[in-house]
This record gives sequence, structure tokens and C-alpha cells, in this order.
Amino acid sequence: MDTQIDFHNVGQTLPETNLGKWGSKKETSVLITDQQSVTHRKIIRRWNRLSRLQRSIVYAVVAIGVTILVLLYVTKVAKMDAKKKIKSNAIPQPLKNLSLVNVPLPEVVIPKKTVVNTESNERPVFTGPKNAHQYAVVESFRHAWRGYKQHAWGHDNLKPVTGMASEWFSLGLTIVDSLDTAYIMGLTEEFEEGKEWIKNELVFTKNKDVNLFEVTIRVLGGLLSCHHFTQDEMFLNKAVDLGDRLMAAFNSPSGIPYSDVNLGTKTAHAPEWSHYSTTAEVTTVQLEFRELSRASKNPAFEDAASAVSEKIHHLPKKHGLVPIFINPNNGNFLPHATITLGARGDSYYEYLLKQWIQTGKTINYLLDDYLTAIEGVRQFLAKRSSPNKLLFIGELSAGSEAFNPKMDHLTCFLPGTLALGHANGLPDWHMTMAEELMYTCYLTYAAHPTFLAPEITHFNLASTTEDMYTKTADAHTLLRPEFVESLWYMYQITGNTTYQDWGWQIFQGFEKYAKVPWGYTSLANVKSEKPVQRDMMESFFLSETLKYLYLLFSDDRFTIDLNKYVVNSEAHPLPIYKN
Repeated sequence: MDTQIDFHNVGQTLPETNLGKWGSKKETSVLITDQQSVTHRKIIRRWNRLSRLQRSIVYAVVAIGVTILVLLYVTKVAKMDAKKKIKSNAIPQPLKNLSLVNVPLPEVVIPKKTVVNTESNERPVFTGPKNAHQYAVVESFRHAWRGYKQHAWGHDNLKPVTGMASEWFSLGLTIVDSLDTAYIMGLTEEFEEGKEWIKNELVFTKNKDVNLFEVTIRVLGGLLSCHHFTQDEMFLNKAVDLGDRLMAAFNSPSGIPYSDVNLGTKTAHAPEWSHYSTTAEVTTVQLEFRELSRASKNPAFEDAASAVSEKIHHLPKKHGLVPIFINPNNGNFLPHATITLGARGDSYYEYLLKQWIQTGKTINYLLDDYLTAIEGVRQFLAKRSSPNKLLFIGELSAGSEAFNPKMDHLTCFLPGTLALGHANGLPDWHMTMAEELMYTCYLTYAAHPTFLAPEITHFNLASTTEDMYTKTADAHTLLRPEFVESLWYMYQITGNTTYQDWGWQIFQGFEKYAKVPWGYTSLANVKSEKPVQRDMMESFFLSETLKYLYLLFSDDRFTIDLNKYVVNSEAHPLPIYKN
């Protein structure tokens, strides 16, 4: 009887032998066993013939070989671990409720302090989106821009649900505020049509009150960034005209500016509802007025704004922490006013650090005030929640100065500012605090089904179930930029792509819940899977939120290089100077 041969199997199991390919499997197995036995005896005889020295040499060679293999393996494992730290996959999923038990803190690799070089102010070249995430953000910007152009062109804001315009200062805020975003994204058509409107339509002669702070950071800041990037004198001429009119705010008995300015009449006054100016507002115009002076070669703008910082430097404070109201008539703080890093207090601390950086780290009192303030934050405002000990920043209430465990979304600017300070040589614990606050801010998004954060989050100091909760009155979102701003700073400084992953999750929340046919709308309740639409698209959504997301997703972390630029409170990059 013929035997059927499995040629494929034989080819794998049978080496070259004198039997060729036609022996049976049993015969082949016996032959291989005999050959192995003979080979084994030959090796033993040869080993026994070796001298003691020869055997020692062989042992040494084997030992060295094993050692080399072990070292190679250990090195490979170490590299793999390092890569895992740089790209952490420990991204918490959206939480179904506010119980934060067993939510892992992501691993973040903090490099050695960055040495910041302020010698070069070369302008960057923007070439448009380079990857799918950036393209998605650019399409979001274009969608918002088209809706604004169709329904609110030349007005301050768009109501994207009803397709109506909203006016605030009658300065075309959305155009001026977001034009440098279009430029950075490489959107030539949108940039040119916005530029033409500014050239032909933007005027400051209307008999209308505007807020010094808001117009400075949005309009003046936007014009100055566009001038720096393009070197088009039209932008600078508009900025000088606006700056001249805003200077009326500084004509107070104390030099502390009034909050409201009439651009047409060049007069200023306190707001109708108070005799006081807001501390954050009067201390968050210095970057812009300094750049206006440097660009126009007129020191008057910088002198007026810098004098405000100097006056506040000399006022008594609570370990560097400032009340949120100040009297422009006598130059003193409102006694026992709220102390917070949220609304009306936030950017005072931000601009202490950024002014110091903008001036080449040459104004020591700014750095001293910043360091004292951050130590004050650690001592009086930083607390841990229960039960999971999440780090958050609370506030001291007006009147009693009792601790209030609430944190505005605005406060999520702080991790980015702390990281920026650390990158410029400030203490390591600043970066540790930045890491932990980033995680807490992230959870204010992840705790809700929309993956969007509320305007205010409250924390429990003695709870066995929930670390934080959101009151219905505080559950709205304006699509604010502060957290994605800090994500960008942390990503640029550390290179940790976890921050990109978090940003993408938040962007998807915007796309799913805030996108409407004519733009993006603020929402009434982030706790609802079907939130009510509030029908407002703030200019900062295009100027800041989308800009920071675009920069966060860049393959080049240094598209806007923090060695060369300081970014104002409305995300407008301004150059760093040597002095």
C-alpha cells in the first residue's frame, strides 16, 4: 500500500539526511535521536580534552555574553517605560457620577527647568494645519466664522441659535479678537476679509462707554499681535488711536484707572454700580500698553500702565493676595473684599509673572510679588477635597474672609501660569502644584455627561462619597478657554501627550453639544445630556479656545515659542524684550 506523504510537514521537521524525503516518520525519528546521541558524546569528549585554562576562557566568554544580553534587555525595558510615561494612556473616562474613587492620576514627566532665551524676536511662519486634529479645529473655526459673517458681520458677537447679532461695545469684537487666530491657522481668505473690515470700518469715535480691560485685552491686544506678525502699519495705527483714547482711564486722582472709558469723548469714570474698579482689570492692561509703547516708540502708554503695578506693589496685602476691588480715587483696596483667583482676581497674578518675562526678567518687584502671592495661594487658598484629596483653589469670602471651597473655571488658568513660571526657573513645587490642579480641572469636565465643565465647581472638605458637586445656578458653560490654555502650556513645557488627549476629549464635547448650524453656543447645564442652548458665541471662543486647541494639537510644540512670546489674557502673542 502506497504511503501518502505530507510534503509540507516533512519539509518542516526533517533536516537534510541520507534518507532524503522518502523515509517514514518513525524511521526518521529514530535516526534523528541516534544522531543527537552521537553528537552529544562528541561534544563531551572534546570538552574533556580541553585544558583548565581553555575551559576558564569559555566560561568567561559565556558569562560576558549573558551579561551583555541582560544589559540590552534592561535598557530596552527602560526605554519602553520612558515612552509610556511620555504618552500616558491612563486617561479617565467620563464619570457617570461625581464619585472619584479609583480614578488614576496620570503619570507626568517633568523635565529639568527650561532655560529661556529672550534674545531673539524673529516672527514665526505659520503654514496651516498638519494633522487631522488640527484640521478639525480649523474647520470648527471656519464654521463659526461663516455663521458670524452671515448673521452678525461687524457686530460684537453672534447669537448662533437664532442667527442674530449681539452688541456690547460696537467694535466688531469677534473680528478683531479672532483675526490673529485665522492668521496662525493659515486661513488667508478669512484673515484678509477681517483685515479689510478693520481698515475700512473699525472706528473709535462713537460716543459710547467701553470697559478698559475688555477692550484692551481683546481689541488692542488683537491689533498688536496682527501688527507684529504681519508688520502691516495699518494695525499699529489703529492700535495707537485706540490707545490714545483709552489713556483717559488713567486720569484719576490716584492713577489707578477707572473701569469705563468713553472712546468718542475721551473721558472715563467708575462703573454705575460701584465707586470701585476691579483689581484684576486695572492690573491686566500692562502687557498691551507696554507693547504699544515699544511698537509706536511712545513711552507714555507703558509709563501709565506700569505706574499702576508699582502703586499696587506698595499696598498692604494678605501674604501677596489682593482683594478684588480697588478705589481709583484714593488708590486703596476695598477692605475685606473677596480674595480669589477666579473672577475679578485671576489675571492680576497672571500678569505679575508675564510682565516680568516680557521685560526680560529685569523688574524684580514683579517677580517678588508673584512669588509671595503663589506662596499665599499655597498657604490660604489651596485645599484638598474629601475623600480623594483632590487639590483645588478656593477663595476667602467678603467680609469674614472665611474659606469658601468653590473654584471658578477661570481659576484653571493657574496650572499653565505655574508651569510657565517653573520653565523660567521658579521653584519645583510650582510645577507639582500645576500637575495636581490640571488633574482636578480635568475632572470638572470628565465628571459630566457632556464632558464640559461648569462655570463654578464646589468641593467637599468632609465627605465620604463625592469630592465635588455643581449647583444648578453654576452649571452653565460659556465655552471658556482657561483649561485648554493650561493644557497648551503644560504640553509645550513637558511634551506629555496626555494633555493633547484631554484636549481632544474636550473638543469632542464642544462638537457634540455646543455646535449649532450657525456656530457654537454656550449651554445652560453641563450636567444634562440635552443641555439648553443659551444662544451666545463669545469672541473668546474663536480668539482663545480654538486657538489654544489648534496650538495644543500641533506636531511642533513651539509654534508659538514661549522663549520668544508672552501671551496676553486673551491669547494674543506679544514679543518678549530684553529689558
